[in-house]
Amino acid sequence: MARVTWTAALVVALTLAACVIGFGSAVLLTREDVSESPPISASISGSGSSAQKGAMDAWRAEFHRIHPGLRIDYEANGSGAGIRDFIDGKTAFAGSDVPMRSDERALADKRCGNRAVHLPMVVGPIALVYNLPTVPDLKLSPVTVAGIFSGRINRWDDPKIAADNRGGLLPHTEISLFHRSDNSGTTHNVTSYLKAAGHWPHAPSTTWTGAGEGVTGSVGITHAVKYTPGSIGYVEYGFASNSHLLTAKVRNAAGQFVAPSPDSATKAMEGARSVGGDDDLVVAFDYLTKGKGVYPIVLVTYEIACSRNSDPLVRAFLNYTAGDAGQSYLPLYGYAPLPQGLLAKVRHRLGVTS
Repeated sequence: MARVTWTAALVVALTLAACVIGFGSAVLLTREDVSESPPISASISGSGSSAQKGAMDAWRAEFHRIHPGLRIDYEANGSGAGIRDFIDGKTAFAGSDVPMRSDERALADKRCGNRAVHLPMVVGPIALVYNLPTVPDLKLSPVTVAGIFSGRINRWDDPKIAADNRGGLLPHTEISLFHRSDNSGTTHNVTSYLKAAGHWPHAPSTTWTGAGEGVTGSVGITHAVKYTPGSIGYVEYGFASNSHLLTAKVRNAAGQFVAPSPDSATKAMEGARSVGGDDDLVVAFDYLTKGKGVYPIVLVTYEIACSRNSDPLVRAFLNYTAGDAGQSYLPLYGYAPLPQGLLAKVRHRLGVTS
């Protein structure tokens, strides 16, 4: 929750109203008013999704540059942990790559004293990262991906991988498979994709149910694959790009092998629809969309916050992340901006008028 110096509490609220669109009617402070006011010191904390860590780090740094007295802290401890922290009142908002379950919603609503809502803020491709320098252009079909991650395919020259890579020279080496060991929204999105497209035998889950070795967080997956020859894992594309890891092209429902990128992830979101009620912006999209150039394994990360009576600093920060400046940063870090239609709904929910 926010920690604000006692004498500056009212000044914080008024200054945020003046600086950030979306507070409704507000008292606009002049430069002289601000200079004569006591120094502002306020901070809030959030936690959750590690997939959005790159975006969150960039947002926090720029928001602090614009408002030097205001600080946003964020712990990338996984979607499940972030939701628990929010429910327990330890944080002012949560980041999650998967919507809350009905039991979590009820507890979050109780914590808020009103409705807790999901605000989609980041779109990101989930890359299948691998360490096989002799195969720089690996292609994988959905069924092959499911076979690898279930442990049924355990060597790189397996006939199913060879069928996806005709003419390629695949080594007869064992596949080292890594997955998330923590409660992970990224895992939920990967298993949702595999269930829809690859005949995955398990229900989608934030807890891994396939084969392989578990490691914690997106950073853990990145590190494990980078330093383990013959390995493969899944991680948000920004981590893969920053670590210069090889990423597989995945065959979409149109039959194209497409590489992960912000552009191909945005195309996957075309036609996505909001399925939440009461202005709760949970998004559903089709893993089997046949759009041209679609990369099919994507996630939407939500910021979870109280719908009313939320901390003014939470609203100010989320207004920034949903604004033109906040969204424009995303491609620089391997993410995709929200589609315009969905972004308009987020801004309306936050009260942004322009």
